[in-house]
Order: sequence, then structure tokens, then C-alpha cells
Amino acid sequence: MKKRIRLGFNIDHVATVRNARGDDYPSPLRAAMIAQNNGADSITVHLREDRRHIRDHDLIELKKKIKIPLNLEMALTPEMLKIALKLKPKYVCIVPEKRKEVTTEGGLNLNYKKDYLKKVIHLLKNKNIQVSLFIEPDLKTVHLAKQLGSNNIELHTGKYCRFFREKNNLNIKKEFLRIKNSAKLGNMLNLGVHAGHGLNYQTSKKISEIHEIEELNIGHFFISESIFFGIANVLKKFNKILKR
Repeated sequence: MKKRIRLGFNIDHVATVRNARGDDYPSPLRAAMIAQNNGADSITVHLREDRRHIRDHDLIELKKKIKIPLNLEMALTPEMLKIALKLKPKYVCIVPEKRKEVTTEGGLNLNYKKDYLKKVIHLLKNKNIQVSLFIEPDLKTVHLAKQLGSNNIELHTGKYCRFFREKNNLNIKKEFLRIKNSAKLGNMLNLGVHAGHGLNYQTSKKISEIHEIEELNIGHFFISESIFFGIANVLKKFNKILKR
């Protein structure tokens, strides 16, 4: 059997639909269980400061009931650190966060509150939580992630996906090369290399050609396709196209 890249399923927007009516359905936990039973390697959730989709009780349910790893995306704040240290998910990915943004707009600025970031990484790792930093595909930033003590990096693929949609071939090639070079450097530095943001079937397939990338995290497109075809079928399709 061919090896494939690991696939993390972000269930945030199941909670978005639930919260639109203020009811208790659709259930993020149910979505996670279906994904777990159909080949997802991990479940990703972003607990935002404004709780616009995933809520605190979702984290508790997921941690208690799913058997595959839970990946918590969080902002660099004391509140989120406290939650992560209590929850103890397998992974924490530290991401930038702006209250008015519709979605995460770019990679984390590792020079902003650098000393605090280093302390947070240390505290999380002391609880046996693997830490990832969501960054732009930039060589200096990859080096800094290593210096700060992170276990992993997650490369922001948002620009690449936008250029792909726009059919901007020159920028597609440039951004792909940035991602590839950053992944290679991360691998050389013994960092786990993940990627995500804006990915669909086509862009996931292309990014998976970079063999240094071990994991993709996909959410919005995943949920969008699942409305029409179901979570299990979408997972099966991703698992098929991501075989190497």
C-alpha cells in the first residue's frame, strides 16, 4: 500500500453552522467521530477568543471521546495557554488572531512577544504537548521557529491557493517554491512540517508532492464538500488523491 500524507480534519465550521441557530446541532463531536472512523489522522479545532465557532465544552467532549489526536489551534494569550495546559491535547498550533478577520489572514509574527512565545512553547512542551507554529513559508522564520524550541511548523498555504484560483501561473510557481524550500529547511532542522489554509483537492495534491511535508490540515473546503457528498466520502477521496 502506498504511503500517504497525514490528514487533519478541521471541524470548526460544523460549529459555525450549529451556532448560526444557537442550537445543539450539527454536532462537532459527531463530525469528528465520523472522520475518525473513515481515515482522518487527527482532528483540528481553533478555539477563538470570541468563541465564534468552537466552544469550550466542545474541547472537553472531543478530548474525552475521540481516539485520534486532537490538534488545538490557539492565539498567544494567557487565557488560551491556561486552557491548553488543562486540556492537554496531543498538539497545539499557535496561530495569529484578529477579532475582525473572517479567517486567519497569514502566518504568526515570531518576533512579536518573542520571549513570551518561547516561554509558552516551553510550558506546553513540559506537559508533553507537541507545539507547532503557523508561519509563512519563509526561511528566516523557519530558523526562528527552531530557535524558539517548537516541535513543528505549519506552513501557510493561503497565498498559494489564492494564486491557484486566480490561475496566476508565475506566482503559483514562486509560492510553491517558497513552500518547498521552507519544508526542506524545516526537515533539515528536524522540525515536523505541516501545511494548511485554503486547500482543496487540487492544491492538496500539489502540496503533497513536497515529500518533506508530513501533514495537511483542511477545514473549510472539507466541510463545504461534505454538505453535498458527506464527510466519509470526502475523506475517502482525499485519502485516495494524497497517496504518494
